[in-house]
Amino acid sequence: MKNSSLEKVLESYNPISLAEMDEVKLLNRVETKFVFTKNHFAVLLSQLSPHYSIVEIDNQVVHNYENLYFDDANLFLYNEHHRGRPDRFKVRYRKYVDSNLMFFEIKHKRKGKTAKMRVKVTEINEHLGTLEKQLLKESDIPRLDLLPVTANSYKRITLVNKTSIERLTFDIDLVFKQNGKEAKLGDIVIAELKQERITRSSPFYKLARQMQLRPFRVSKYCTGLIQMAAPQELKYNRFKKKLIHLNKLSDYGVHMV
Repeated sequence: MKNSSLEKVLESYNPISLAEMDEVKLLNRVETKFVFTKNHFAVLLSQLSPHYSIVEIDNQVVHNYENLYFDDANLFLYNEHHRGRPDRFKVRYRKYVDSNLMFFEIKHKRKGKTAKMRVKVTEINEHLGTLEKQLLKESDIPRLDLLPVTANSYKRITLVNKTSIERLTFDIDLVFKQNGKEAKLGDIVIAELKQERITRSSPFYKLARQMQLRPFRVSKYCTGLIQMAAPQELKYNRFKKKLIHLNKLSDYGVHMV
C-alpha cells in the first residue's frame, strides 16, 4: 500500500484526541491478533471508517513506537511463552516517539485475559530504576533480576469503536533490533483487537471473517528474539508453524534460525 493511498484512506476517518482515547484504556482486556499483508490492509481500512474513529496526535494519525524488552539471563519470560504457560509476563519500556512519552510496562496474561501495569518515566535505562523495581514487586512477577534483551520499532495506527468499548491497532514497518543488528518483518501488518471480552459482533471481526482472515497468536517480543538468535541460543520449535506463515506473508522473509 503506497503512502499516498494510505493517506487518502485515513482521511476518511473522524479523528479523536488522545484524551478521548484514554476513556477506552482497556488496561484489563482480551486481545485478539490478526496477521496479513498490506494489500489486505488497504481493503480493511477502506471499509472500517463508518464504525471507528482514528486517534490523532499533533495532526498525525500514524505514530512511531519504540520498545525495549527485558528478561532474565536465561530468558525465563520467553521460555514461559514458548512452553505455552497460561500465566505469563512481558516486561518492556515503551516510547511514544512523536510525543516523547515513555512508560515502563508489565503485561500479565492469565487465563486468556491481559492486565497491563505501567509507570511513566523520563528516560529509558538499561538498569531498572526505583520506580521500575517497585512496579515489578507489585506485579508478583517470578523474576526480578531482569536485563534488556531485545528491542523493536514500528508505526501504529489506532482506531476506536464509535459505539462500544473497543480499540483496534495496526502495526506496520516492524523492525527488530539487537546488539547493533536489525531485521525487518517486511510486508506484514499485525492487527490487535482489544476488548473487555471477546465479541465477534465487532465490525472488524466480521470483516476479517469475510476476508477469511483468522486470529493468529504472535508475539513481537518472541519473534524478535528468534530473528536475532543464533541456532544454538534459543528453543523455538513450538513457534515454527507461525514463522513459516509469517515467511509466506513477508516480502523480506522471516529468519528461520
